[in-house]
Amino acid sequence: MNAGHKSQLLVNGRIFTGEEILPKREVLLADGMIGEVRLASRSAGDIPIIDLEGGLLAPGFIDCQVNGGGGVMFNDRPDLATIAAIIQAHRAFGSTGLLPTLISDDWAVMKKAAGAVRDARRAGMAGLLGLHFEGPYLNPAKKGAHDGRRIRPLDDGALDLFTGPGLGKVVVTLAPEIVPPGMIRRLSDAGVRVCAGHCAPTDGQIAAALDEGLAGFTHLFNAMPPLTSREPGVVGAALADQDSWCGIIVDGHHVDPITLRVAIAAKARGRIMLVTDAMAAVGAAARSFQLSGQTVTVADGRCSLPDGTLAGSNLDMLSAVRNTHQLLDQPLEEALRMASLYPAEFLGLGESRGRIADGYCADLVLLGDDLAVRRTWIGGQMSVHN
Repeated sequence: MNAGHKSQLLVNGRIFTGEEILPKREVLLADGMIGEVRLASRSAGDIPIIDLEGGLLAPGFIDCQVNGGGGVMFNDRPDLATIAAIIQAHRAFGSTGLLPTLISDDWAVMKKAAGAVRDARRAGMAGLLGLHFEGPYLNPAKKGAHDGRRIRPLDDGALDLFTGPGLGKVVVTLAPEIVPPGMIRRLSDAGVRVCAGHCAPTDGQIAAALDEGLAGFTHLFNAMPPLTSREPGVVGAALADQDSWCGIIVDGHHVDPITLRVAIAAKARGRIMLVTDAMAAVGAAARSFQLSGQTVTVADGRCSLPDGTLAGSNLDMLSAVRNTHQLLDQPLEEALRMASLYPAEFLGLGESRGRIADGYCADLVLLGDDLAVRRTWIGGQMSVHN
């Protein structure tokens, strides 16, 4: 169910501004933006009123790593219909902005994915913030579920592809030890958010990458060497660096909750964000799907290849928030920030998304007392969810 008005007044809810939860406030939406957050005491005039029924209104979730959803994978068919299906599936779990993520693939598929995102953004597809290329410039020894046949040295034209116009926010996950010196600097200077992942760099290589502008680390702890007493490696560098961001998958399978609690305590506040690494099964009934010619089976909350290797996740962002609150003992406010404000800031969108404040985009999620999604808004356009 959808409803759109130039103006709406949201009343009778608790408002999480991105900093604190405020009672007795109402939110005026106008032309896709938040016009005003005010005390609930004024007349609405002829503005349509939406009763939040005591729920918690929060900034919509932003997911920077979404491989699939709604029964489809971005790699399988990188076109407008697939992007729309993925966005629709994840919207039901509170994600109002996401980056479709292309797992390591052939050059032709990479170009097709970029073209699809460019066309979708030109068409004004709601909820599409950009594009994430996860690979193929990775360390084969840390490939995880990526197809080793598609992992390769940097292609000619990669810089032009990643920095091309019309893509929105672009994230590229690569292995710093695989790409030539200076490439991370060139991408970063062009506005690409470069993350280290599926990698095993030396201390010197990761230090050089950070100096070149490495922005973050993809699914911290997974597909990278562990932190040890005398070899801090990429995990140690990620936690020690004050400026970079770390994405974490809080599904209870990818990383032990105790390990994640330690990471959150060690990392600078505001620099750990939730990602799902979601696959086709999220928001779909099917319990298996294909990935690079192999069958991925969904069971007990895990997506696994036949040999047991984790292949992305069956995680949605609402479950990630719940798990962060309940398994990692984080305050609900911090769990919500990790799903909205921090990824917005990572993408350079912190001045327009991740808060409920005057002048911000009207991208919102309404949660019930059970932390279930009741409604979402993207650009002020409302959807009602069961």
